[in-house]
Amino acid sequence: MTIKIGIMGYGNLGKGIECAVKQNKDMELAVVFTRRDPEKVSVLTEGVQVCRAEDVKDWVGKIDVMILCGGSATDLPVQTPELAKLFHVVDSFDTHAKIPEHFGAVDQAAKESGHVALISAGWDPGMFSLNRLYANAILPEGHDYTFWGKGVSQGHSDAIRRIEGVKDARQYTVPVPGALDAVRRGENPELTTRDKHTRECFVVAEEGANLARIEKEIKTMPNYFADYNTTVHFISQEELMRDHAGIPHGGFVFRTGKTGWNGENNHIIEYSLKLDSNPEFTASVIAAYARAVYRMAQDGTAGCKTVFDVAPAYLVDMTGEEIREKLL
Repeated sequence: MTIKIGIMGYGNLGKGIECAVKQNKDMELAVVFTRRDPEKVSVLTEGVQVCRAEDVKDWVGKIDVMILCGGSATDLPVQTPELAKLFHVVDSFDTHAKIPEHFGAVDQAAKESGHVALISAGWDPGMFSLNRLYANAILPEGHDYTFWGKGVSQGHSDAIRRIEGVKDARQYTVPVPGALDAVRRGENPELTTRDKHTRECFVVAEEGANLARIEKEIKTMPNYFADYNTTVHFISQEELMRDHAGIPHGGFVFRTGKTGWNGENNHIIEYSLKLDSNPEFTASVIAAYARAVYRMAQDGTAGCKTVFDVAPAYLVDMTGEEIREKLL
């Protein structure tokens, strides 16, 4: 059976979802919802309707899984619980500190409506989260380290764009080289948030905007910039499009640990990603979890889930026999 996908929001992530759906033969794109004028939004998939976001209720029963492509700062905390009342949903909520709160709100809505809602799908949270869990299970005595970048963070860039007076922005997360090297050498350093990363922001301000206020709001923003050494550069729109049009990213997850009766042997687990397109890779992860949500719903599951709750076999378009033959 073909899984009918709806997309809420047609920015970089929404476009990535459309591409990912094309690559998954058991899926088809049914509809795209936008807060913009639908007449001015052109999608790549022939024959797919573009509808106003406020008309979403008209599609109840016509979509198997709705994928939410809004930002974590203000969109998803409202959209995911609301749309979980109407559809099975997947989002990429990535404000780590607020995941428990978001989970609670979405879980209540999904359980009341009998839907499956999977939050925080992507690569971090998402694939990195799984690797942290697996590594902790394997090496119970050890240390965890996660480094992001160098790359553009969609969520942090979106948070900057929400500031009054900001026209456009890109934010790069940059690992501190010395910290990364110390972990690879097995030194198990004690690292604060500020020790591990710096943040570099390239901001296009609206004409006449208060640059000092914008910079202060960026650097003091809780959960995003307050705990990091942050540099803000004000540039023109032309410079931004010329020098920062791409959306690369990546990062590393480490677990260092010991085995043996007296902990005499040392081990380092390292998982890394190098991505040309952050939103397209994130979208590819989300598409796999949309398949899992559909299958879990078919099994009678309801409520909010995370990547920790999904059996790996639910993610891939293969039978159990094919998985065992090709991947085990």
